[in-house]
Amino acid sequence: MSPDIRRKSASGNGAPRQSGTVDGLAAQIPALNAMALRTLRDLFSEKDKLFLRSVTSVTLGGSEVLREETSAKRTIIALLGLHRLSDSAKNRMFDFRAMHEAVFCDTRWVMSLQDLGLLTWFTAECAPERLARLFKEFDFDAALEKYPDGRQAHTIGLAWFLAGISHARLNNSARLPDLTDLAVDAYHLLLENQGNGGLFGQMGSPRWYQWDLYRRLGNFGDQIYAIYALATFARAFQIEEPLAPALSCAHAIHALQGEKGEWWFLYDKKRDRVVNRYPILSWQQNGTAPVGLLALSEATGQSFHEPIRKGLSWSAAESGTPDTNLVWDSVQPKTKTSQYWEAALSLLDISRTPKQEPLCVYYETRPDHFGWMLYAFGGMGLPAKAVAGGTAGV
Repeated sequence: MSPDIRRKSASGNGAPRQSGTVDGLAAQIPALNAMALRTLRDLFSEKDKLFLRSVTSVTLGGSEVLREETSAKRTIIALLGLHRLSDSAKNRMFDFRAMHEAVFCDTRWVMSLQDLGLLTWFTAECAPERLARLFKEFDFDAALEKYPDGRQAHTIGLAWFLAGISHARLNNSARLPDLTDLAVDAYHLLLENQGNGGLFGQMGSPRWYQWDLYRRLGNFGDQIYAIYALATFARAFQIEEPLAPALSCAHAIHALQGEKGEWWFLYDKKRDRVVNRYPILSWQQNGTAPVGLLALSEATGQSFHEPIRKGLSWSAAESGTPDTNLVWDSVQPKTKTSQYWEAALSLLDISRTPKQEPLCVYYETRPDHFGWMLYAFGGMGLPAKAVAGGTAGV
């Protein structure tokens, strides 16, 4: 472990705390949780004991839908969220033991550093008794070189891997290997992707010069997952150093947040600005953004409730289709040409006031969307009426 990290020690210990209330939205969040639980029920495949990858509207109004195959990866994210939900209604809807078996019985879907990080994260939080077996099944020491997104230093891959290792460390199991050096290696690689203004690029390996634009540009997921990983790393290893880059990124995206609460799509870490505003993604507005910012608030004591509230308020203005439970997946201009022009002009440093263009809504329901939502807010439970009536109202 590097000396500069060892000299600093954070005061926190133990498992991650449940998220607190978000000022101004405490009354609405239990209803959001109920909606997430109800939607997850509709996305569940009883046959496979997994969640469907997605359900998408094929026709205007949602009268015809496309139901995709099941997804272990998106099931894991949904299960992470359900694990955070404090009320017992979830237990009457799902057979969690069968779902866990379905996830662990075939791990061939783990094909990247990101996948391995997510599986580790899930195991540490939801099935800690399997952690020792997981570390025997996969070669963690070689993971950063084995998987392409590790070799190319993809931000999201590094962030999920670091988060997974950190959650394993928080498990405090004596049967696990020492994860310190591996976590520090992932941490340093992640920091190399961060610009001076706090924003992260998508990847950072100097061996891949043909991907220079990807080192400069990063989407919202790159920012928010890096924030979460750094905050969790700081708590797990009881160090303060990672909180500074996490705060730098959080303040950068907050400064660039839309006036109505929009979390924009693509950022330029070299010029510290938004390159492309669209598409705006639903699971970022009310899912991953709260997950990352609440974790950072808990680690630092600094409040990000206002940007979270704005993001949720903008998201709430969008509604589902009238005849189904489908919710919006993304909002973007009707013509893709405008998106390309916005990015090109920004990269050429040509200033232009963004035009108000006609937008269209893409309707799709995804289990990971509601998994992230519950992971952020599940600790606030369900509406009292839903709890009193069992699954009624859910």
